[in-house]
Amino acid sequence: MDEIVHKRSMSGFTLTELMMVIGISATLLVIGVPSFKYVTVSNRISTEVNGLLGDMQYARSMAIKQGLPVTVCASTDGANCNYGTAWQNGWIVFLDSNDDQTRQASEAVLRAQGAFSSTDTFVPDNGAFTAITFNREGYASTNAAVTVTLLLHDSTSNSAWTRCLAITPVGMLSTEKAAVGNCT
Repeated sequence: MDEIVHKRSMSGFTLTELMMVIGISATLLVIGVPSFKYVTVSNRISTEVNGLLGDMQYARSMAIKQGLPVTVCASTDGANCNYGTAWQNGWIVFLDSNDDQTRQASEAVLRAQGAFSSTDTFVPDNGAFTAITFNREGYASTNAAVTVTLLLHDSTSNSAWTRCLAITPVGMLSTEKAAVGNCT
């Protein structure tokens, strides 16, 4: 009977067992935290590039549906084009009835995207791309006869997270990782 009472009073963890659990937990955290950071940054970048891709696809479909030009341009106020190349500050999609890539008060804003909450940059590869207009057939006037590419970089400019949004003159839109494609 004394033996049963003695075993009950000695239950618990030893210091060695506790240190082993802490060591294993620390190792798992060291391995897991960088992977978690990659996942969160990658998801944020994908969300940002897919936001512009979705609005470009919407603009193209609305141009075909309405039979009028629809423009997507960089915008900081959500109402007018600012003619800048910093797309991370926001953009608007509007019916461009006179096809001048400038929004007049009579032209309706169909969608507006605010600035990114992160410090990511979203800039064209040639530095001059401020707006794109889709005509009633869905063709894109990129102000160039070649494909225009917008590059989305995270704040560290890590090429593993760089995404590209390519717009062809025929209105085809695509995204890809920089390491996979030929965007820089």
